[in-house]
Amino acid sequence: MNVLIIGSGGREHALTWKIAQSPLVDKIFTAPGNGGMDDISEPVKLDLSDHGAVITFCDENDVEFVVVGPEAPLVEGLVDSLQIAEIPAFGPTADAAQLEGSKGFTKDLCAKYDIPTAAYGRFTEAEPAKAFIADKGAPIVVKADGLAAGKGVIIATTVDEAHQAVDDIFGGQFGDAGAELVVEEFLEGEEASFFVLTDGENILPLATAQDHKRVGDGDTGLNTGGMGAYSPAPVMTGELVERTINEIILPTVRGMKEEGYPFTGVLYAGLMITAKGPELIEYNVRFGDPECQVLMMRLKSDIVPALMATASGTLDKESLDWHDDMALTVVMAAKGYPGSYEKNTEIRNLKAAGADDDVVIFHAGTKKEDGKILATGGRVLNITARAGSITEAKDKAYAAVDKIDWDNGFCRRDIGWRAVEREQG
Repeated sequence: MNVLIIGSGGREHALTWKIAQSPLVDKIFTAPGNGGMDDISEPVKLDLSDHGAVITFCDENDVEFVVVGPEAPLVEGLVDSLQIAEIPAFGPTADAAQLEGSKGFTKDLCAKYDIPTAAYGRFTEAEPAKAFIADKGAPIVVKADGLAAGKGVIIATTVDEAHQAVDDIFGGQFGDAGAELVVEEFLEGEEASFFVLTDGENILPLATAQDHKRVGDGDTGLNTGGMGAYSPAPVMTGELVERTINEIILPTVRGMKEEGYPFTGVLYAGLMITAKGPELIEYNVRFGDPECQVLMMRLKSDIVPALMATASGTLDKESLDWHDDMALTVVMAAKGYPGSYEKNTEIRNLKAAGADDDVVIFHAGTKKEDGKILATGGRVLNITARAGSITEAKDKAYAAVDKIDWDNGFCRRDIGWRAVEREQG
């Protein structure tokens, strides 16, 4: 079977790496891919907004299954187009992808189906939003409604900061994503991520993870797309996983079906573990990045049958086995990220850095040119390790980081600190 994977990030590299291990797969195409994926896939140039071109490519290259990695093509309806062309695809339709494409849509769904989440308001004008903020006080959270590459959330510590965030969002800081905004109460607790596959009816739980959003050590600085992650998340006890499934995931799956938008694909719940239990911060409709990297490192089973069953509605017949080991990934980013940064700087010594059998370096913002690996994005590499404890996995990952020769790169040095503290008592 030939497979096409849509995307170019670390998430897509991790999925390609895992899918390439399947005996069911003959050839993988990646559109557009990145500098680290050439040895396991064939990169192709496709205009992903031209769904007809994607379908033509699939027809001409005997592609029997498409895996859509990023959120934007999902929200833009690529899976809908593939379904009409009778090409099996993993991911939700555009209507179902509103769970990520519109934060307001998700909050309304939560309100209707009693899914625990923060109290909120939806606004299309600044003055009512500011009045809501003044009434609720700070800290408070202001979110651009649409897709903003993981950067459209402002946690304001004062009312003035929140009012400024409203002005910035409506002033075009996040483009069309900020045509509407959501203001919600600030939840106290510890964040965690939980992932399930669903075919619209059945669910198959995957695993828990914890991301590190802030750019600096000690969770300081600006929010980013993610500076590292680990799995499993110790805060997610068996009881909390069960509550998350019963109180958040299953009501969402049932609610989406009742609304006429059955959700198929991976449902990624960003959670806050509060004194009351798990509450939903937001949904993503694709694998997390960098959480996908640690999930794929821990997954023992062939992932392809589960992905295909998700698309075909037969997920109740599938199961997955996981390594007991922990996995941790450290993101190396270009200096200046999440602000402006220099592109096309060379990265050296990657082969030596990834020599340990328990370490895999997933590429994100890279390209290969004249045999060299060049950094082309903000988040550039995901140095991922697996071991019997988070402490060991962290040590392995940072040992690999320290072998990489890239003057223009940086990383946080404290990924996994909560789990390490728990392990060390």
